[in-house]
Amino acid sequence: MRFYEYEAKKLLGKQGIPLPKSGTATTPEEAAKVAQEIGGPVVLKSQVLTGGRMKAGGIQFAETPEQAQKAAAAILALEIRGQQPRCVLVEARAPIKKEYYLGVTYDALAKRPVIIISDMGGIDIEEVAESHPEHIARTHFSALLPFSDYRAKEAVAALSITGGELTALTSIVARLARTFLQYGLTLAEINPLGQLQNGSFVCLDSHIDMEDEVRDRHTALLAELGIGKEEDRQARPPTPFEVRGAEVDASDPRGVAGKVVEFDGNLGLIIGAGGGSLTLFDAVRKHHGRAANYCEIGGNPSVGKACGLTKLILSKPGVEKIAVMMSVVSNTRADIVARGVIKGCVEAGYDPAEKIAIFRIPGSWESEAFKILRKYGVEAVDRSVSLDEAARRAVAKLAATPAGGR
Repeated sequence: MRFYEYEAKKLLGKQGIPLPKSGTATTPEEAAKVAQEIGGPVVLKSQVLTGGRMKAGGIQFAETPEQAQKAAAAILALEIRGQQPRCVLVEARAPIKKEYYLGVTYDALAKRPVIIISDMGGIDIEEVAESHPEHIARTHFSALLPFSDYRAKEAVAALSITGGELTALTSIVARLARTFLQYGLTLAEINPLGQLQNGSFVCLDSHIDMEDEVRDRHTALLAELGIGKEEDRQARPPTPFEVRGAEVDASDPRGVAGKVVEFDGNLGLIIGAGGGSLTLFDAVRKHHGRAANYCEIGGNPSVGKACGLTKLILSKPGVEKIAVMMSVVSNTRADIVARGVIKGCVEAGYDPAEKIAIFRIPGSWESEAFKILRKYGVEAVDRSVSLDEAARRAVAKLAATPAGGR
């Protein structure tokens, strides 16, 4: 789950990381009022869950409250990569002496968190890594043991930073790393961290992503930040389809069914099994299929939950068929999923034989599932048919359907 910049900074401020004086505004008049309270030059930034704000005109500068009001009006009316701004962040602006990049994320290869620091902040860290690798330092640390400031100091010192800057940056990096660990984040980034003319530091921009599975452990924090339970953010706000998917998943505590990501294809997917769902999604694309959605199903969801997910996907405009596919399952009853999918098709007013391109969930109770599916004329395959082949058959069946029969 991705935070808006103003939410990320509010969280970092709670941890003692220095921030510029700021406020948010949803109208040009509110922006002018915030600028007046700040009492000096300000920067106004569109609050969207995507990059490219500066190039799109979503970041503007103002010297007076009147200029801030005019800039806010333009920003609030500006759509950036298909997103309307939630609000405008108005911040105090001061001359910057130097910019740094600070980031904490998880290194999947090392299987440990890693601190990444660069003394070339303000630009994409990937660009720095490619063009100026000597300006990046990386330090791994344990996710199990209490975080030691020594690790932060080690990371900063790797860039030959000494004296007062070393002490100040070590404190900020340590706070960022502890925030990462405390709240189950997948990314905690400050870019840039600005050093002012007087030598002090301030967080000028921040990007924070939280692991979706830890949300229930931090409900108080999310409520304080104004993040609703229904918000399942990625690089954009959730679509109405995705919000309804979250509601399906929350309707019953048994299993997972309904965590969906919307795409604009014509093949609806009910897929699962962890990495298997990613494999299946990629296989559909490999065989030139157009997925209408990505989703996760597993953990033995109820009939009602599988039914709700099926009806949701079938309700999406443009969906012509659905494919129900998983790897070999042990903790999910294939017959329950089959009952739910059939029930969903029937309740949505469709013939399961026409709407279900393929059903591949081998494992627990698969023989019972296959009996149910064959009764309704649905093609059901066992583990002798690979995930890739199942995806290929689903795409081929969709392509072979006459336009009039869709």
